[in-house]
Formats: sequence, C-alpha cells, structure tokens
Amino acid sequence: MSVTDVNDVKIYNLSAGKSLPDWLTDQKKKKLLNKNGDLRRKIDLIQDFDMPGISTSIQVTPDQQYIIATGMYKPRIKCYDFNNLSVKFERCFDAEVVNFEILSEDYSKIVFLQCDRHIEFHTAPGRHYRLRMPKFGRDLAYHSPSCDLFLVAASPEVYRFNLERGQFSQSFETQSPVNNVCVVNREHHLLCVGTEKGSVEAWDPRQKNRCGSVQVVTEGIDSDNGNTASITALNFKNGLQFGAGTSDGQIFLYDLRSNRPFTAKDHMNNLPIKRINFNPSQSIVYSMDSGILKMWDENTGKQFAFIESTSDFNDFCTIPNTGMLFFAQEDKRMQTFYVPQLGPAPRWCSFLDNLTEELDTELVQNIYDDYKFVTKQELAELNLEDLKGTNLLRAYMHGYFVDIRLYRKARSAVDYYSFDRYKKEKARQQIELTRPSRVEIKMDLPKVNRDLAEKLIETEGESLMQDTRFSALFQDPDFAIDENVEEYKMLKPVLSHLKKIKQPKKSLPKVTPSVLQEDDNEAHVSTDEDLFSEQENDQESSDDDQRWTKDMKKQYRAIQKEKQREEEPTEETARDTFKIQAEDDLNVGWDATKSSKRKQMSLGDRIARQESAENALKIVNTSTGRQMKFTVGSGSKGMKMRADQIRKHREERRQLVRKPRGLKLKRLPFK
Repeated sequence: MSVTDVNDVKIYNLSAGKSLPDWLTDQKKKKLLNKNGDLRRKIDLIQDFDMPGISTSIQVTPDQQYIIATGMYKPRIKCYDFNNLSVKFERCFDAEVVNFEILSEDYSKIVFLQCDRHIEFHTAPGRHYRLRMPKFGRDLAYHSPSCDLFLVAASPEVYRFNLERGQFSQSFETQSPVNNVCVVNREHHLLCVGTEKGSVEAWDPRQKNRCGSVQVVTEGIDSDNGNTASITALNFKNGLQFGAGTSDGQIFLYDLRSNRPFTAKDHMNNLPIKRINFNPSQSIVYSMDSGILKMWDENTGKQFAFIESTSDFNDFCTIPNTGMLFFAQEDKRMQTFYVPQLGPAPRWCSFLDNLTEELDTELVQNIYDDYKFVTKQELAELNLEDLKGTNLLRAYMHGYFVDIRLYRKARSAVDYYSFDRYKKEKARQQIELTRPSRVEIKMDLPKVNRDLAEKLIETEGESLMQDTRFSALFQDPDFAIDENVEEYKMLKPVLSHLKKIKQPKKSLPKVTPSVLQEDDNEAHVSTDEDLFSEQENDQESSDDDQRWTKDMKKQYRAIQKEKQREEEPTEETARDTFKIQAEDDLNVGWDATKSSKRKQMSLGDRIARQESAENALKIVNTSTGRQMKFTVGSGSKGMKMRADQIRKHREERRQLVRKPRGLKLKRLPFK
C-alpha cells in the first residue's frame, strides 16, 4: 500500500507492494512476512486479483456485489465476489474479448464481443449461445425495453440483434463509413453513436430513425494520418449531459439541447481517450487514456487529481457514490485505488476509512520541515554530544531533532573530504589539464632533431635556424642524433656541467648607499679578503672539475656494464663466443704467436675446422639451468689420426696375444 499526494488529494494505491508466489508453503510465507516490512504492510483487498498475462476490460455489476474482468493469455473471464473478497468463477474463451455488456443485475447474463466476429452469450452455468456477426465489432450496447443488442463495427451500419426473437433486425445506416463506440441512455433510452468522422449521431430506438447529430471535432486534425480526429469514448452523465472523447486526447461535455460544448478538456499528450465516467456527487469527470487518468471539474475544467500508470491502462470502472476505482492494464496485476475525498469506502471494505486515518497520523516526516532527525550514533559522528540538554536538540524516540542549518554546518566540518567533493575536485583537475595555458608560444619546430632546434632557439634565437648552411641538419633523417650511441652518452656529464655554468648566480644582497659612496679617483686597494675570495673561487672551480671527472667515470662504468650485459651468451650468441681460434685466423689474419701446425693449414682446412667447431657446441635449456654439450667433430684431421692410431694398436695387440691350447674345463660333481 502506497500513498501519493496530488493537489492536497491523497490517493491510496491498495495494489502496491510485493506479492508472494503461490507455490510457497504457509510456513515460508509467515517467515517472509515476519522478515519483510513491505509484505506486512501490503493489503490484499481481493484475493487473486490478477490475470495470467494482461487484463483488457473491467466492469462492476449493477447490484455492486460482483466485479467482472477479462484478460489473456489464454483469453478468459474472472468474476470476483465482494462479500467473500475472492474469485467466484473463471472461464476461458476461444478468442480475445473486445468488450462485454452485463444484461442482468448480477453475473447471470453477460454478452461478450470477441475479436473474431463472434458474439457469446453466457449464463450462470456457462456459455449459452454463440453466433457470428457480418463485420468486425468494436463496441456494443443493450436496450432493455426492446431487448435489442446494438453492435457497431467497421462499417456504416449499426447492427441490431433482438434477444427475444434470436435474430438480426434491420440495421441503422449512419453517415460515417466506420463507427467506433455506442451508448444507450438509461433514462430516456436514446442511442448515441461515435463515428470515425468526429461526429456523434443520436438514434431513437422506438421510431428507428436518426433524431439528431453534432459535429464534435471540426478543426481538430490528426497529424498522423491527416484525417479528422475520431470519437473513441462516449458516456452519459444523466438524461441531458454526455461526454465525448477524441483520438487526439480531447474531451468535450455536451448538453443535448445545444450543439456547442459547455466544457472542453485536453490531456495534452495526443493519446486517444479510452474511457469517460462521471461522479455526480462531486461534479468530477474521469477521463482516461493509456498513460493517465485525470479527475477534473466538469464546470471549470480545473484538474482535481490524477493517477499515472506504471503500465498502459486499458480500462477502468468505479463503484457509484464511493471513492473506489479499479483498473485493467497491460500487466498481470489489476490495480485498485481509493480516494477518500471522492467518497467513502464501499460497505464490503469499510475498514479502509479507519486504516487511512491511522496512516495519516503516522506520517510525521512532514511535521518538522526545518529539523533533521539524527540518531545517537550520528550525533556522536557529528561531534554534537555536548549539546544534549540544550534547546538546540529535541529528544524524540531513539534520537534527536536538530536544526537543519546546524546539521549542515556540522556535516560540512566533519565530512570535509567527502566523496562528492572528491569527485568535484577530480573533475576540476581534469578540466585544468585539458584547458590550455593563457599564453602559448607557438614554435614551428622541425621533425628532425626537434630537441636540438628548441635549445638553439632558446639560446641563440631563430636566426641560426634560418641559416641555409644548417638546413640539412633539421631536414635530412640521416643527420638525426642517436641518443643511444656511446659517444652521446659520454657527453651527458659535459652537458650537465655546462648547464650549471650557464645558470644565473644568486643576486647579491642590497648594500646601503653609504658603502657605495666612494671617490671615483680613489684606486682600489687589494686586501686579504679579496685574496681569500679568490682562493675560494679557485677551490670551487677545482671542486667542479673533480665532480665533472667523477661523473665522466661513472658514466663510463655504466656504459661498460651495459656492454657486458649485451655480450652475455645466449642461445644464439653462445656459438660465436666459443668459436675455436681458427675463426680468428680467418677473420684477423696470421699471428706470429700461433703454432707452426696452424700456420701450415690451408684455407679449406681452417674453414672445415670452423664448421666442425660450430657443430660441436650445443646449448640446451633445462629446468635447472643451461647445459653446454660438446661433440667431437669428424672433420678434424687430428682426431682422425688419433682414431687410426687406436685402431692400429688394437690390431697389433690381437696379433700378439696367444690363446691357450690344451686346457679343458672340468666340471666338479654336485654334492
């Protein structure tokens, strides 16, 4: 249950809140009700007041004891009993219901207009009869004195079906190609038909002829199709007054004695009006489209209140002389609203009046508009505990009411670095970063040697850049400075030393004018202080030289370390680092320290020796590290000679060794 306040009119939504699924057990439902406060505050005015898919139309029986609703899917009807606040019966159809009419005082006789051109008559036990009409029907109305059922469809004819005879009678011919709605006045039984051309035609069922017509929409043009707005809703208030709603969201109230409306109302949303109803006791008109139900004064057109939809409205009905409203909408649940200012609650739910009065007394959040309620913990966080017992705090239940101005000051002092301020500060920093500086020095720097050109412009000006002799230095990529070269790295200490020399010295302190007053002709006499200052300058210059040399050595060591790291053996470079000396002989030349055998080797032997060395070395990665494997190459002459010598030695030993003759092996007896 929720409460909304519109123009000081309280509207209670009795269908608001969470609902429990039917498949839960009673024990689980009780546990959820004890835990969740929203479920405890929920009011189930009518049990199972919903549809499987959506609800299309809804009406209250004339005796105000039952409410009948149609919906889908599957197309069905549900009848609810107000005395038992539950479902009376439920039936299904073969086609969707467009509209229905209650023929009796209760639910015992109902006629349904379906979307497949069929009309179904139902009695208390179930379906009684089903017939087919010539065109697709749009609305129906019942004339009780003649037992005629009027049907309007997508045709200029108003079909008449006599329930006493059980056959169609001669139809009424209207001046419009299509008719949308029809209604019968309960006092004088005049039939009014709303047409597609924006007119309302009145027919007398006794004489079977047209007795009058009024053009409701004369200048209202529907912008979607360029045709005149049509009549989509029609209803009578009493014997003389009726209301007509158009497809462009306008409502006109007419008197049968005049062809001009005495009140006009615009919904201002360009949606077709679906239903019009009246509250004669309060002089209130209900007009509904798919988005909103507006309640307004029938004489002035001033809005009284409104009810907005969470999903599109399809139909609504009211219980006469009460403030109860029921809505059929594009949702499973049908909505129930109660407006106490429009009338009391019905007799079967009279407890709503007492319930709403209790809710009004519990709404205390709007009483103290200039005060903020804080708990004891929040009071401690705000460092306002010293104010207990003073007039600045008002004790209430488990906390205190504090002045809103004092609360804001305390909150800003405690929560100075709040998350909101942090976000604002970060946003400001981002804006400052993207915002350019006020004064920008635009320099057209070349693409080649950009840093060098910027330094030259700062020191020498743009005159050096305009010299044609140095133009290739900033245009040709071959002249680009490579900062990774060893020579450039060695120049870094020199450049940093030069920067320190070029930095301006600190300004000397101001000297009094009396000291500066010296005789121009007086010669400057050297003193011990000048000598001491010269020695200090020499010492500073020597210290600078020492620092420069240290920096040079440090830079040299760093370069050498980088070289060693680059020269560490890898899988690809290990073979080159472990090459045999024959490679040096091929690349470098002859060496006097080499052995005579190497000097006598031919170029082909040295190349073969180099290839065998490359094949002899293998580096394998293992889980513990790297392993280096050497294999003896077959192309080396020394190794071949050594193998031949070993082979000859073995053959000689075989020839010299003699096998023993005459010896026999004697087997010992087994004991």
